[in-house]
Amino acid sequence: MTTPLDELHALTHAGSLLSGDGHIVAPYDLEVSGACTAAYRPLDGVRNAAVEPFVADYDRARHVHLINAFGVTLGDSIIGLTALFALKRRHPHLTFSVYRPSRAPRYVQRLYELAAPAFGAIADLPVPRAHLPDDAFRIDLGNHLFWPRFASMPMIDFFLWALGVAPESIAADDKRNRWLADLPLPAVAQREPYVLLCPDASTPVRSIPRSSRARIVERLWDEFGLPVLGFGAVDHPRYRDIASHSRDTDAFLVWIRHARYLVTSDTAALHIAAGFDVPMTGFFTTIAPHLRARDYAHCASVAFDLPHLQGMHASARTGDLAALERVYRDFDWRAMPIMRSTCRKSRLARHGCGMPHLKNRQVAI
Repeated sequence: MTTPLDELHALTHAGSLLSGDGHIVAPYDLEVSGACTAAYRPLDGVRNAAVEPFVADYDRARHVHLINAFGVTLGDSIIGLTALFALKRRHPHLTFSVYRPSRAPRYVQRLYELAAPAFGAIADLPVPRAHLPDDAFRIDLGNHLFWPRFASMPMIDFFLWALGVAPESIAADDKRNRWLADLPLPAVAQREPYVLLCPDASTPVRSIPRSSRARIVERLWDEFGLPVLGFGAVDHPRYRDIASHSRDTDAFLVWIRHARYLVTSDTAALHIAAGFDVPMTGFFTTIAPHLRARDYAHCASVAFDLPHLQGMHASARTGDLAALERVYRDFDWRAMPIMRSTCRKSRLARHGCGMPHLKNRQVAI
């Protein structure tokens, strides 16, 4: 039996926890609820690549239990589910039970509800450990943000590795979130063509500053001559705020799916657009583009040179945001890279899309 963790180590443990009464618990649920973390021990007796890397034999498995899988953000969940569906394509016989933090944001949980019919089932933590028999195929992916390899590997490769699969054994095309196109989504709400701006990430340090958003709208209007829609207020006559028409995950996915072009920060919209083959420009401030968008064939990446922010997952500190403002202020928006001839015929190709193909172009600033 493992030793109970102190409060700090319980919340940052690279895995899930076991309560004194034998329930598997997500550290995230303890953190957001403010619950006492005394007497929680690391979950042991299951596969956990952070503790001991493994190679999984999925040919012999039938049902896989994924404990505390894929995090509490929309972007991480999309990429984690891409890893799951890559396994499902290679091993069609597999079914999965995915155990999730019960206090994860509702809009993230909705993604799993939409996807679950294609892979198996989802359940909320905590669950009694006894419900997962010792001879079951069980993998713990809990608290992956605190796994050392999460910061150093492309995220899709990280999740494949955490599932016991060699990342290089999976084709790049299977790493592009294409399963999103199979989700049962509502019809598009906007019949006229549009381009889209998604500037906000889950933290200010990865978001596009408000002071730069009107310049992006102007650049998009000059390039495409199409209305620019987006989420949140921007003072520009060619822009329309559609936040009130995107109140749930389903609607958010649909708005991105039908956009003719997308400009976004390092956020979930980037991964959604890749899944729907929407051409885009992505801005990166704290994470190298290859760690998030390496396999996205229709993404032009802009990487700002901010060494002191590299690897930072979240920040709202005044100094960090001032540095962010400076690099965006000094950026030449006329030089913003645009993915053009990668567009599908039904998209920008009908609107003068004919410039040279820029395959996953990256611009360092």
